[in-house]
Amino acid sequence: MKVEGIVALITGGASGFGKGFAAALLQKGAKGVSLVDISDGKNVIDEFSTKFGPERVIYNRADVTSDSDMEGAFKKTLDHFKRLDVVCNNAGIANETDWKKVIDIDLTAVIRGTLLAKQYMDKNNGGGGGVVINVSSMAGILFVPFQPVYAAAKHGVIGYSKSIASPGGDPAFGPDNIRVNMVCPSFSDTPIIEKTAPHLSPEDYKEFKASLDFVPVSDVIAAYMRLVEEDHHGEAIRITTQKGIDFHKFRKQAKFVPSKI
Repeated sequence: MKVEGIVALITGGASGFGKGFAAALLQKGAKGVSLVDISDGKNVIDEFSTKFGPERVIYNRADVTSDSDMEGAFKKTLDHFKRLDVVCNNAGIANETDWKKVIDIDLTAVIRGTLLAKQYMDKNNGGGGGVVINVSSMAGILFVPFQPVYAAAKHGVIGYSKSIASPGGDPAFGPDNIRVNMVCPSFSDTPIIEKTAPHLSPEDYKEFKASLDFVPVSDVIAAYMRLVEEDHHGEAIRITTQKGIDFHKFRKQAKFVPSKI
């Protein structure tokens, strides 16, 4: 997909990967971005409006766990830009002490955003097709002893996204209609890292953070952009310090029934 002229809706768009992805799209000629976040977006709107033009950015203060908030954000995006080409379910938290909220934001909201993308983008429903990018993590591929709930949610993102993108799944999600892919970054120095290991003392947290091998945020944004511009479907793109940007190899299986182990 060519970036020039497209419109993207990005949850968690006021900071971190979401903000970086929005900027990259606008720099490459996107018609507009719709930022969805629960926090105050005035600063990012002012920044983007000055840099890219006021008509190219809108802000939706919305809770991704709310059906009505998210429905409203999609409608506002279509009303303003008259099209929608990319939905990035990027909002996420890490908080093992509030495990229900982690599941609600990191998994349930991703499913909600994906189904709304189908409602508004499905070619069989008057849409123009497009791309859904669901943000998982390397924690969705590996096990993470100090973040078991976060890992469970991120595994769920991969399980859901890969399933709907596979043959025999919902026909709306296919290479000729709505492509669905996953992003799986390793640790990166964004605000979410502060909630990664809340059980650690301040001293242990400093040691923990110093031990991490962060991937550059710019590499993660480059991976997001590849999933827009290249014709991938049902893929999980990984970003690690060891291999840079590459794709996870899923085992092939039968169309309707999982392969025998």
